Amino acid sequence: MKFLILLLLVVSLGLSPAFAQSEFTLSSSADSYEPGELVAISGVTQSEQIVSIQVKDPTGKTLLVRSITADNSGNYSLEFKIPKTATQGNYIIVASVSIDMIPIIETITVPVQDKIIETASSSTESGSTEVDDSVCGTGTIMKNGKCVVDESEGGGCLIATATYGSEMATEVQQLRELRDNQLMNTEYGSAFIGTFNHIYYSFSPVIADYERENPLFKEAVKLAITPMISSLSLMENANSESEVLGLGLSVIMLNIGMYLGVPAVVIVGIRKRI
Repeated sequence: MKFLILLLLVVSLGLSPAFAQSEFTLSSSADSYEPGELVAISGVTQSEQIVSIQVKDPTGKTLLVRSITADNSGNYSLEFKIPKTATQGNYIIVASVSIDMIPIIETITVPVQDKIIETASSSTESGSTEVDDSVCGTGTIMKNGKCVVDESEGGGCLIATATYGSEMATEVQQLRELRDNQLMNTEYGSAFIGTFNHIYYSFSPVIADYERENPLFKEAVKLAITPMISSLSLMENANSESEVLGLGLSVIMLNIGMYLGVPAVVIVGIRKRI
């Protein structure tokens, strides 16, 4: 009898955690990758469970944040492409779910190594005419000489996508084209995007998720960001370093005036009347 009781305790205390951990798995399609290569990750969780995915480069900057839903069998998968200009080193892929109100996190590390560069003579002899899409930012590829949405990776404008309902919305496309066709083609723009992404992805997933849960909050965000997105159209004519810097500072000052200056003037005017 004592032996049976002891056996039950061992099973309940020892095996239950193992079963709980096996409810959520994460793996990648290869042990290592090259810049510009497509990464496929997959795993198993509970049926129709929402899985949050985050990818960080060796410097700790966030490259991708996505939320995906497992199928009826609990299987989930995601594909994304490592930028051709990616930093060499270990990339961290983090997947998280909440099972029975308990957060569970799985992490894998995949090394990214530079491609072997062929000699100029061999490249010339091969006569390759492949279009280099390294100038395009994360979430886009080069097609017909223009950066377009890479459906295999998905865009990274989380708040705008949640606000306007689709990654193909006009406003979301405008943000991507500005990033890829203007900012990423200049040194100042690339530096700005790198810093911006590091800050943006630290809070945008929370806001985007709350927008999907609260329609009123979604409308409030739309009302708040629409003027800013409209002002960014001024950057479409920026093609050089000086134009990106000059127009960029002008757009920043314009938005400061809209979001801080105008309300301040209104408040001062109301106080004077009172």
